[in-house]
Parts: sequence; C-alpha cells; structure tokens
Amino acid sequence: MSALTWAVAAVVTDPSGRVLLCRRSGGSRRWALPGGRLRRDESPPAAARREIRAETGWEVELIDLVGLYRVGDPAAPPPPAGHCGALPDVLVHVFRARTLGTAPVGGPAGGCHLDWHPPDALPEALTPATRAAVADALAGRSGVLRDPAPAGGAAVPAEGSATPAEGSAAPARGSTSPAAEAAPPEQRSGGELGTARR
Repeated sequence: MSALTWAVAAVVTDPSGRVLLCRRSGGSRRWALPGGRLRRDESPPAAARREIRAETGWEVELIDLVGLYRVGDPAAPPPPAGHCGALPDVLVHVFRARTLGTAPVGGPAGGCHLDWHPPDALPEALTPATRAAVADALAGRSGVLRDPAPAGGAAVPAEGSATPAEGSAAPARGSTSPAAEAAPPEQRSGGELGTARR
C-alpha cells in the first residue's frame, strides 16, 4: 500500500480580483497555485497560511474550502479496495483566500516566479488541476471533490459535491462549465496544485 501525501493550496486573489500563480524555474514550466505539504500534527488551514507566506511572501486570509482534489496518475489502474493509488498519490485541500495588506511581508521562495493574472486572462500553461480549481473557486463552488478520470476522460466533481456559494448558480446537469471541461489532473514534480517541495 502506498502512502497518501496531504497537501494544501489556495486560489489567492487581490482586491482587484486577480489570481496569484507560481511557476517554478526548471522542470515543469506550467503555472500552479501556491501551496505545499502539511507538516506532522498541522491543520490544513494553518499549513495553507504557512505555505503561502513561505512561497509567496503574502499573508492571506482563508475564506473557505473550495474542495479536495486528488492528484495522481490518471492512467494508472484503480487501486484495490482499501489501498491508496500508486505513488505519488496526493490529496490537496484547496482554499479560497485573499491577500492581507497592500504588499507582501517577505520575498518569494527561491526558484518561484510569481505573477498576478486577471481571471479572464489566465496563462495557457496551467496545470490541469490548477485550471479546474481556479474555475471552481471563481464560480463560487465549495465542497468540490475532484478525482482524476480514466485516461482520455474529463475530471469532474463527484455527484452532488459542488455547492455554489450564495448568489451564484451551479451549472445545470449535463451542461458544460470551465471546470467540467478541464483536463484530468496529472502528476508533476512537486505537486500538481501547490508548487512548493517541503
């Protein structure tokens, strides 16, 4: 049985609604959400605040939990009942967050290039799970459970898992949304959603 890695990430926005994304130098050149792994005996919210500050220099306020995103190899066969998938198998708590203050309190982690992106002008080179998480967060969804689909399939929230925030509408059954059209998550070095290696 393989170990499950617990991680955190956040869709961090500034007062103008732009989204903060990180791109690591070397390796994958795709943009991802800031975040990283939980430490022993650490809660997901505490880990998210710590990881985002360490990686970006920004203090953030967590607003709510967008959902849980399982990141693994979408082509791998399903594991036997009661077992985790093949390594690495990562379960990421993705939060909705906003910056505190008008400037970061520290510098970004070495090797992490940060940039703010308007939601309607996100870079093409996003990790698939980041694209899905940003779409879910910006649509006001909470309680999303996202799992990689079989090879060639699309990753969609589990039945009944997407609950829109007050004032937003959930997509009608059978309709397509940016989140539903997102490619299935695929594993990359350092984690699919969070870019920090800790």
